[in-house]
Amino acid sequence: MNTSTDSADLSSRLQTAISLAQSVQQHPEAHEAFEALLAELKTQTPETADLLAQLWQEYISSKRSSLFWEQLSEVEKNLSDRLSESHMQLKQNYLRLMQEQ
Repeated sequence: MNTSTDSADLSSRLQTAISLAQSVQQHPEAHEAFEALLAELKTQTPETADLLAQLWQEYISSKRSSLFWEQLSEVEKNLSDRLSESHMQLKQNYLRLMQEQ
């Protein structure tokens, strides 16, 4: 294989690992794919492999952080919706009570 084919293959395999990492449930498969890529890259350019490993860890951390904040945001939205519904119900109950008097 020539260098450009090797680079294309490594790039393709990295993209596969990144695609797998999109879902937290697939992180074990993503790590496995990345570790295989990293092992091969270490034989060719160890410095690049070390840098890529650091970037990978940051990427995975950011994905998990992003998921956490998305879930927290969804919980806040649900609470806000329920509070709004309760407020509307209380308002309607108050208006009914005022009409009955």
